Amino acid sequence: MQANILAIGDVVGAVGLRYLKKRLPQLRRETEAAFTVVNGENASNVGLTPDQAEDMFDAGADVVTLGNHAFRQRAIHEYLDDTRYILRPANYAPQTPGRGYGVFDSPIGDIAVINLIGRVNMDYGPDNPFLMIDRILEETRGAKFTLLDFHAEATSEKLAMGYMLDGRVTAVWGTHTHVPTADAMVLPGGTGYITDLGMTGPKYSVIGIEPRLSIEKFRGGLYSRYKPAEGPCVMSGAVFTVDTETGLCVNARQLSI
Repeated sequence: MQANILAIGDVVGAVGLRYLKKRLPQLRRETEAAFTVVNGENASNVGLTPDQAEDMFDAGADVVTLGNHAFRQRAIHEYLDDTRYILRPANYAPQTPGRGYGVFDSPIGDIAVINLIGRVNMDYGPDNPFLMIDRILEETRGAKFTLLDFHAEATSEKLAMGYMLDGRVTAVWGTHTHVPTADAMVLPGGTGYITDLGMTGPKYSVIGIEPRLSIEKFRGGLYSRYKPAEGPCVMSGAVFTVDTETGLCVNARQLSI
């Protein structure tokens, strides 16, 4: 038997969240997704609030993952401790709020979801994700399926993680760059993979932000606080078709709506 798992890229700003709420319920039906993971760390441009997280759950997210802006909104700190369905990178310091992985019920069996952050060009000095993942997999080995959202800047770092985990987990996908990559595939050992899901937010933008603001920054001028662009939106992600007996992936395809 086969089933589909849906992964949705970084939701950017209020406009991206509105688009997710509009399109995700229909997309879940169209893909017959048994389980859905949404990266929500940019819903407030930088960070996420509890109300925004609840909107994502109401729209159809089973689990919400975060990244380098996980703690930027102070209102989220207590929520991270109280709500097991939202994950921050597991390789942040253990005294930070929340948790980095969990095992969740689904119609196709227990699913472990893990959130890690890369180290290349990232802040906060996280622990080595390539070492931490081994410890986490030991703790979640009872789950039939294992999914990893690797929030990282460098494509090489994401690819290395994918190949290291090939055959050991169901799927590995990258987030953070907001630009979808054209490499959705099943690795030789049966792990679904894509380097970056892309984003859910304004199509005509610089990774979701008004172009003029990014241009001014790169030109060296004074620029105002970033805000999301207006106009039509895109929702990007991937669908991983899994074998419910082996827990491995049999097909991976990119989504862009």
